Amino acid sequence: MRAMGGGPIVDKLAYQPSHVVIAAGSSMPQLTLREVGAMFRRRRRIIYVTVLVFFLLGILALTSSTRRYRSIGEIELQKDSTSSLGIQTDSPDTPSDALEVNMLIQTQAAILQSDSLALRVIEDLHLEQTPDYWAKWSPLDWVLGYFQAQGSPDPPGASLENSPHRRMRVLKIFHHKLTVKPVAGTRLIDVEYLSPDPQLAAAVVNHLLEGLIEKGFQARYDATTQAASWLSAQLGDLRNKTQELQAKVVKLQQASGVFAVGEVDREGRDQVYNPTLEKLQLANQAEAQAQSNRILKGAINEVVKSGNAELISGLGGNAAAGGGSSSGAGGSLTLLQNLRLQEASEQAQLQQLAAKFGPAYPKLAELRGNLDAVQAAIRQEVSRVARRAGNDYLVAQQTEQKTRYDFDVDKREAVALNNKTIEYQMVRQEADQTRSLYDDMLRHLKESGLLAGLRSTNISIVDLAKPSDKPAKPVALLYLLGSILMGLVFGVVAALLRDVTDTRIQDLREISRELGPLPLCMLPYQRQWESLPSGASLIAKSWLPALDRPHSLLVESLRSLRTSLLLSRSGEPPRSVLVTSALEGEGKSFLSWNLAILFAQQGKRVLLCDANLRHPWLHRNLQSNPAAGLSTLLTGLDQAGSVTIPVHEVPGLFLIPAGPLPPYPAELLASHRMADLVKLWKSQYDLVLLDAPPVLQVTDPVILSSMVNSVLLVAWHQKTPLPALEKSYRMLDEVHSATGRNINIVVNGVKEQSISYPNRQREVVEA
Repeated sequence: MRAMGGGPIVDKLAYQPSHVVIAAGSSMPQLTLREVGAMFRRRRRIIYVTVLVFFLLGILALTSSTRRYRSIGEIELQKDSTSSLGIQTDSPDTPSDALEVNMLIQTQAAILQSDSLALRVIEDLHLEQTPDYWAKWSPLDWVLGYFQAQGSPDPPGASLENSPHRRMRVLKIFHHKLTVKPVAGTRLIDVEYLSPDPQLAAAVVNHLLEGLIEKGFQARYDATTQAASWLSAQLGDLRNKTQELQAKVVKLQQASGVFAVGEVDREGRDQVYNPTLEKLQLANQAEAQAQSNRILKGAINEVVKSGNAELISGLGGNAAAGGGSSSGAGGSLTLLQNLRLQEASEQAQLQQLAAKFGPAYPKLAELRGNLDAVQAAIRQEVSRVARRAGNDYLVAQQTEQKTRYDFDVDKREAVALNNKTIEYQMVRQEADQTRSLYDDMLRHLKESGLLAGLRSTNISIVDLAKPSDKPAKPVALLYLLGSILMGLVFGVVAALLRDVTDTRIQDLREISRELGPLPLCMLPYQRQWESLPSGASLIAKSWLPALDRPHSLLVESLRSLRTSLLLSRSGEPPRSVLVTSALEGEGKSFLSWNLAILFAQQGKRVLLCDANLRHPWLHRNLQSNPAAGLSTLLTGLDQAGSVTIPVHEVPGLFLIPAGPLPPYPAELLASHRMADLVKLWKSQYDLVLLDAPPVLQVTDPVILSSMVNSVLLVAWHQKTPLPALEKSYRMLDEVHSATGRNINIVVNGVKEQSISYPNRQREVVEA
């Protein structure tokens, strides 16, 4: 038996519900804030430990985290207003539409976060060789790697552009460290980058801003030169034809022996007067003009075929392409440019209203309809320009064919004259015209490329990034507060899980809900002693507070139990009481001793019998090991009077020890001899207390319960599992008793802070 010592407890010691019984399932307990607080008090150690662990982890993470410096650069986006020559005409302060500006800012912010610009910065600054970009082993990636398709590995020695796995890894790291934030209400964009090296962080931001400006130049240059690229290919054929004609002129001149008439034209060429020759000259000019027109129309048609509205609208300001187009095509290109601006305005207004009023704003439907109409008009205009360009190109081809046919007819007439001079003049003029056409178109092509390169940008750098003097991460306060918060969250969750899965008795309502009756009494928690002190007297008073501390809270609780037990039966009080428990170590022997002393102090003759024939304990309090006891009485070896030991410290209290351990204790306790002894003792004593072993370990207490008037089933608060108590109660309750036996529950070891202890008394009294 584990001893119990004293402990501080509030004044209201226990309640004495002598006849109060609540039916099982009559009401379910209501969870209140007070009970939640009591649960947290019970599990506060879990919460404290969890918070401490997370706090230490936060400190560890704070001390082991790499210090990172933030560098910030800022750019300004000005109004994009350029002339046909690519030279900006408006001042930087020229006002522009707010929606257009917002769309432009968002576009440039997206370009700053593009992969192409990021790869350029990574390669130029060799960021892949810095520690931040080294491949790090991740357990999550390692596990997911077994379930995800990896694809083919990167080629050995390949560049970053041609290594997909490396490229995606470094881009992910770069974008994680990069932050692009448009400044609200302005045309400014802030670019931030984090790095352990403050110099490198500033270099990355500045390189990114320079790359954005250069990318703007390149985009404008590409828009103009794309139309000229196809024209450049066509000039190659024209150059070859010019060279062939020049060679033919030389050959004809040598073979024909033509002489000039002595006059030259304004270009210094010899003239030969002949009506047929002059007609042929006019046809040759018409054919050359038709060929030039066909080449220009073909260049425009190739650009229009792409269907890219941005490139098509850019032809309107291109001197090379726009100069050769008809007035109708030029008007279509101007209309397309206006539709593109209207589309951008509608999109920006739609985004602004959606962000301001939400997607349910009624005007959004109207704006979406306007946007769809504008986009449909753009598509129609692109299609119309494409058809017109195709028709123009087809007409130019037909015109060229017609003029060439006329030229061939005139040429055949000249040949029919067999006049070497006319043939020579014709070939020479054709060569000169072709050469002039080639030189003129080549000059326009070079001018177009030069003007494309001279186009200015609308981006200016306001502040270059500079190295920071102190790290931006980690933030110590954020780490510490975050670790405490996470510790509280996980601690509360762990406490809730532990309380939900804990089957031990926590609340008396659990007992009434599962078994029906409320406990007869609650005993406050006392310190336990593993063994009696050496040199103690006959009764260890430190273990029996009924003698040592008669006015303590525990003894007052025992007196309340004594009163409740006397009133637990209608008619007469019980004459025989069985004290047992569900499991070992729950204080049944302690209760038996102290309850017997309190009954004896009332002047009653009390017999305390140790009915635990397997692990007897009561005789140890008398520091004796008697050779006779209950086992010898049941076997007939001794008489009742010879084994009874009077307790001299407590007049009227007598003890029958268990005696020698028998081989079959259950059979002895179930014999008629035991029932006769109980009847005999009830006639000789005012009260008989039987201290029995635990119910769930042996069947002895179940057998003895049929012979007594009352059973005290002891349970330890926050220790005894509720299912064990319920099973013990059911086992005892199923045994038939002819004596009108009551089964009462006594909860032992109730602590002061427990919600079950100090406030349940008032509820039961009111009931």
